[in-house]
Amino acid sequence: MFLGKVIGSVWATQKEVGMENLKLLMVQPIDTEANDQGQIVIAADRIGAGVGEKVIVSRGTPARILFGNNNAPIDAVIVGIVDSFEVADDV
Repeated sequence: MFLGKVIGSVWATQKEVGMENLKLLMVQPIDTEANDQGQIVIAADRIGAGVGEKVIVSRGTPARILFGNNNAPIDAVIVGIVDSFEVADDV
């Protein structure tokens, strides 16, 4: 899993089977100081995240399992909207 910030939406009128009615968002991975970390990921969203929100993203097999189909073409899914977080000073 990683922490990210939703930076946009993706619209696709044609999708693979199992992706119908699925909201896709562009997520920029970030570090604990909200600095960009790595490449933008397109993630499925079923929890209602929006542009500007910090989110938790799960990738790979755990993402597919959430959709009940291990063959679904899903690599990343938003699993939480972050309200706040805290990082210890001595770490």
